Amino acid sequence: MTSAPAPRDVVILGSTGSIGTQALDIARRNPARFRVAALAAGGGNPGLLASQAREFGVAAVAVADPSAAPGVESALKEEFSVTSPAGSPAPRLPEVLAGPDAVCQLTTWPCDVVLNGVTGAAGLRATLAALDAGRTLALANKESLIIGGPLVTSRARPGQIVPVDSEHSTIAQCLRAGANSEVKRLVLTASGGPFRGWPKDRLASVTPEQALAHPTWRMGPLVTTNSATLVNKGLEVIEAHLLFGFGLDRIDVVVHPQSIVHSMVEFTDGATIIQASPPDMRIPIALGMAWPDRVPDAAPGLDWTTAASWTFEPLDGEAFPAVALAREAASRGGTAPAVYNGANEACVADFLAGRISFPRIVDTVARIVSEHETSGTGVTTLEDVLAVDAWARARARELNR
Repeated sequence: MTSAPAPRDVVILGSTGSIGTQALDIARRNPARFRVAALAAGGGNPGLLASQAREFGVAAVAVADPSAAPGVESALKEEFSVTSPAGSPAPRLPEVLAGPDAVCQLTTWPCDVVLNGVTGAAGLRATLAALDAGRTLALANKESLIIGGPLVTSRARPGQIVPVDSEHSTIAQCLRAGANSEVKRLVLTASGGPFRGWPKDRLASVTPEQALAHPTWRMGPLVTTNSATLVNKGLEVIEAHLLFGFGLDRIDVVVHPQSIVHSMVEFTDGATIIQASPPDMRIPIALGMAWPDRVPDAAPGLDWTTAASWTFEPLDGEAFPAVALAREAASRGGTAPAVYNGANEACVADFLAGRISFPRIVDTVARIVSEHETSGTGVTTLEDVLAVDAWARARARELNR
């Protein structure tokens, strides 16, 4: 009889966001598998963070914004006083860490796995800190790998980074079917977003509300907008290249509107291995925290008794040039992917604020990537990355005035 897997202590970064709340749902339903050691969040939702801290009995919480710390401390005191029975001794409040290095400090907390669910380039410091601390890194924050590139991959032991993106989790699973030498190509699937099939000229009228109405996934505003422009798929091409070591010419993208097949690996003998499941991020999150083991009932599976159709179609590169632009940035190497990501994050903020049009996002990113000079020799320091990231954002704001 196989013994039950030993419980894992997990630190969750970005606990109040989409990835974090789903990870906590998995931990809640599997207390024998996961113990939540500490939580980190931006601090914008102190009530939820305090509730999470109380429910899971964490030893520490961290907020990146020092100004958010008083609100979090107040929420913790209120939460713990409400849940403490009358006459019983007051429970011990978790330690509150605040400031730019607070999230990184949590990665050194005693744990087995760090789940990085921070949004955007802000997750890079935590990714490096978790790797340096020797933790298994369940990586949902693709941006930190993309902008860090060799800076991240050179510090990771083999197998230390476990992808949580549904597409890359799928590829990792499919690669178990054969040796890397037998792989012909990786195929990333894309839903096509809310504007699949729209001609290029129609996209000029897209509103933020339309861009945030994703047909299959429920995500934060940055990732949802990136899915609408297909920048997200461009980022995933770069991520697959860095994670699995295959050339960009062996990584393809195909549109699959149903979001049931989450990517594929084609082998040299003509066989293609796929992973199929409903569009529920709890499956790759659970696998990321338990890797290489699976977590039973992480999410409902497919109903094979009901008729269904899966369709696949080519990407419209003319209407959605973001994937080709990502390939260009990755081919140039160096800090070009960091420019692609940083400029895009700034442009998405401007679009959601109503300052620029939808097509202007990728148009501006393309211009900034073309302006950036890179030797292609790779990134050497964290400061290199952060400086380029800051320049790309500032240049985007300048162009979008």
